Amino acid sequence: MRTRAVLGLIAGAILILSSAAHSFLGWNGLHDQLVAAQAPPDLVLGLKLGWQFGGVAILAFGIIVVALFARRFRGGSVSVLPAVVIAAAYLAFGAWALLASNFNLFFFLVFIVPGALLAVASSTPGGGR
Repeated sequence: MRTRAVLGLIAGAILILSSAAHSFLGWNGLHDQLVAAQAPPDLVLGLKLGWQFGGVAILAFGIIVVALFARRFRGGSVSVLPAVVIAAAYLAFGAWALLASNFNLFFFLVFIVPGALLAVASSTPGGGR
């Protein structure tokens, strides 16, 4: 069970780091492309707000995962349901993004890898606790 807790902590750290990359690096690249395409300012602002919310959501997921698996690592009994839901969302979105992008490996690394780590970390012989 400790190995799974460590995998969960690693997955949570990946989520937290990717939230920063998403919010700062990702938005800067997208913003530059929108400006180059002469996108209307209202469109740019709307996309920025949604993009930044995505970064906050990823950060929240990461914090939830780290808190959950830190407690499990210390031997505490805690439900893994939040981690299962996050893993399922990452795996489902990652699969869709892979298909929609003609198998761009970026989506594999950013969604499938952390989703799979989280799914393995969340699997328990005891059925969720």
